[in-house]
Amino acid sequence: MSLREEARTWLEDSLSGEFAGARGLGGPGREHEGHEVRLAWERHLGRHRWTCLGWPERFGGRAASIDDQVAFHEEYARADAPARVGLIGEGLIGPTILQCGTDEQKHRFLPPIRRGEELWCQGYSEPEAGSDLANVRTRARLEGGEWVITGQKVWTSLAHLADWCFVLCRTEEGSRRHHGLSYLLVPMRRPGIEVRPIVQLTGTSEFNEVFFDGARTAAGNILGAPGDGWRVAMTTLGHERGVSTLGQQIGFRRELAKVVETAKRTGAAEDPVLRDRIVRAWLELEIMRLNALRTLRPDPGPEASIAKLYWSEWHRRLGELAQAVQGRSGLVTDGDGGLGELQRLYLFSRADTIYAGSSEIQRNIIAERTLGLPR
Repeated sequence: MSLREEARTWLEDSLSGEFAGARGLGGPGREHEGHEVRLAWERHLGRHRWTCLGWPERFGGRAASIDDQVAFHEEYARADAPARVGLIGEGLIGPTILQCGTDEQKHRFLPPIRRGEELWCQGYSEPEAGSDLANVRTRARLEGGEWVITGQKVWTSLAHLADWCFVLCRTEEGSRRHHGLSYLLVPMRRPGIEVRPIVQLTGTSEFNEVFFDGARTAAGNILGAPGDGWRVAMTTLGHERGVSTLGQQIGFRRELAKVVETAKRTGAAEDPVLRDRIVRAWLELEIMRLNALRTLRPDPGPEASIAKLYWSEWHRRLGELAQAVQGRSGLVTDGDGGLGELQRLYLFSRADTIYAGSSEIQRNIIAERTLGLPR
């Protein structure tokens, strides 16, 4: 049996029993839904070795090929399985620790990620350093065998639920830009850390502000050498655009199908301009998949920015199309002020071109690092 067939059978069995009610829970703008059952699901995945498929077997993975990882993510999305709560651990910090961490760090941090026992968040963006990541001002100094951290991070996804945060901060006094940065692993449930949720357009709060006021982490909780944080941070960003994007595209396809269904119901499909936009959206989604398959590799390079730029701009346009096909009904909420599925798509997709690297920054990366153009 192929891994795709094994995954399809297992998902169907698992989502028909104890976790039948978990189907479809979570996702953009709905991250508050069913956290406890989704956490239990994450641990269920871990017990049956369906997390961290590409990791080496000695760390609990299956050493699965890129093709098999893609197959799993596609089957996961097709099964309408719940949004993962351990995605940042598995998809970002886990591969970074595998690539840049010491043996001691691998044995400490990787098993709890794979089992779904420790959740992570990403401490990159700051009020003065969002897309300009090299301008971070959060600082850390060594004191008595610990790093002492002071500063602020913002737009920190799921920080209110996380056990750990990987924090890019400045550890060399007087350093500038890419120099003097370090990549620290910081426990979140300690004194000196305050998390403040940010209410988004959807009315939910996936993103947060995080304040560090003398927060501490052990001296050994640093990936790479002091001052080597930029290289490690870029390693993480490369993994952020990996195989899970193929599963994401299945979700996009489901959203597009909802847009088409709504256009037929409202009569918007008879409008030649809107019909042309729907066809273009379908064609561009096919291009997105083909480009993702063409560029996937275990160690993604700067060309991964092409994928991020493409899907985020496409998804924003899909949100606008979703509003257009609804007509006037798309402008009002229900009697309780709740959002419909397509309204939520429109509002949340406004953030897609900003988080995980804004479109402007992605264009710079593509120009300088992929095309070799001057700064």
